Amino acid sequence: MKKLLLLHGATGSSQQFQQLAALLSNAFEIHTLDFSGHGGKPLPAAPFSIELFANDVLHWMEENKITTIDIFGYSMGGYVALYLAKHHPEKVDKIFTLATKFNWHPEGAAREAAMLNPEKIAEKVPAFAKALEQKHGENWKAVLQKTADMMINLGNSPALPLTSLAEIQHPVLISVGDKDNMVTLEESIAAYRSIKNGQLLVLPKTQHPFEKVNAERIAEEIKSYF
Repeated sequence: MKKLLLLHGATGSSQQFQQLAALLSNAFEIHTLDFSGHGGKPLPAAPFSIELFANDVLHWMEENKITTIDIFGYSMGGYVALYLAKHHPEKVDKIFTLATKFNWHPEGAAREAAMLNPEKIAEKVPAFAKALEQKHGENWKAVLQKTADMMINLGNSPALPLTSLAEIQHPVLISVGDKDNMVTLEESIAAYRSIKNGQLLVLPKTQHPFEKVNAERIAEEIKSYF
């Protein structure tokens, strides 16, 4: 049975994949992990970065004696998967990304970062704040702040400029929802066209939050692709 690693998005955790993992368990040996500082893991002294999270995957693979693996990455998780494909190509087989943002620039990054103000979230959306606390523990505010800082850094210096995607030789399926208000169809098309062995999938009636993605539909797409 093929091994498949599911990588979560920014401010998310491996808990996001419980339903999807159950739907895929008859077809794959499913693995998940939490990036540094997420899901209750200790906060790293270093800033959040795509390189840091890629190293999390490499350390996890080493600990589990896995030499190479297929990856499904949601949002930031897809960005991490592609970063691995570029910088550690021998560790990755096929990649399937969902709702991954590629067009990072200062203005857009500043807008996204501003939405991660923990004090405003606690005041205006207490239910969301509580969910974040349940997900990350007492460090949830620091997780948001570190994520906001990472977005600013990505806006100033993207970890994967579109030109660098051309260096990736792996089969990659780029997917995006037609109702995604964070990731545009245009940037997803540009990314897919930049990758030699890229494919594109547009999911109808699909928004950005993973909790609003049709799990059954994405599970069937994953089974078909891998």
